[in-house]
Amino acid sequence: MADATIGVEVDGVSKRFSHRVKGEVYAARDVRLDVAPGEFLTLLGPSGCGKTTTLRMIAGFEKPDGGAIRFGGEDVTTLPANERGIGFVFQNYALFPHLPVGDNVAYGLEVRRVPAAEVATRVSEVLRMVGLAGYEHQFPAQLSGGEQQRVALARAIVIRPRVLLFDEPLSNLDAKLRVQMRTEIRALQRNLGITTVYVTHDQEEAMAVSDRIAVMNQGRVVQEGTAQDLYHRPANEFVATFVGRVNLVPGRVVDVADGGAVVSVLGATVRVRAAPKGTARGDAVRVVIRPEAIGLARDAGDGPRATVVAHSFLGEKIEYELRCGEAALTSVRYNAGPGEVMQDGASVALRLVEEALALIPGSPT
Repeated sequence: MADATIGVEVDGVSKRFSHRVKGEVYAARDVRLDVAPGEFLTLLGPSGCGKTTTLRMIAGFEKPDGGAIRFGGEDVTTLPANERGIGFVFQNYALFPHLPVGDNVAYGLEVRRVPAAEVATRVSEVLRMVGLAGYEHQFPAQLSGGEQQRVALARAIVIRPRVLLFDEPLSNLDAKLRVQMRTEIRALQRNLGITTVYVTHDQEEAMAVSDRIAVMNQGRVVQEGTAQDLYHRPANEFVATFVGRVNLVPGRVVDVADGGAVVSVLGATVRVRAAPKGTARGDAVRVVIRPEAIGLARDAGDGPRATVVAHSFLGEKIEYELRCGEAALTSVRYNAGPGEVMQDGASVALRLVEEALALIPGSPT
């Protein structure tokens, strides 16, 4: 729908604010991003990490204190927001309550002095795209939250933006509607091919919609990659704990070879396929063990043993809280039949899925 698909480059941008108590505070520091044409990139992180400030600098709502922003190679760092060719979907939708849906969607076209006949055609087209055909004369107060979000999305894309930006667009919706809307947003973005930058604090939402994710913390990008990269190969403790649930267990490197490592952990020796660069024999590490990478068995076996502290039946899965020596662990088992449930107090053998393990630096306790 955009005239041309372009990339977005964020080249070392920083933004400082003055705080009454803290003094000068960096909301974003030396942020670098390279969004490919047509790519869906999500900025993910906790509140105050700098993701929304970065998005607002891309949009032109905030001016960086340093660095540059480029659209398709063009430096837009000092260009006003209304000249950048962006579509922006706000967290609170920002609809005009006194205007019906058709006029809300048409507003950006009318400001650009698009001929009336073309406005009507384009408004009708995008309302059909977002599933609101025939809603032109409804007012925002007559719509559900999901419908209001669709109007906000229609208003953003009707101008045929070069770049589409989302700031926590689903945070005001209930859980079921969030899942539905994130699917619709992803499908629409793929159909239109618009380069998109999306902000959220919800890691599941980020993994569902994104081609790539940039995790931010304390104003910096701490790791970029696909959802699988971040989940299975976190670069540090922050990413490991923020993206999904995790057991971080202290271990010691026994040997290194072929880019992987043999590690002593939980009283057993396991092989980790990918070890951080520079990992050496004898290093203290923490082993990243996702809950689903811990299998449970009743047999004695040679591996580590644990005691079931508690379990929760959650329909399609059972969650177990375990104690293995000094380590408290969480395990998840899917599709377990009624006779396969491990009861509280049971002694079980642990089966670690070695292909799912990762390492981060750390000291054993």
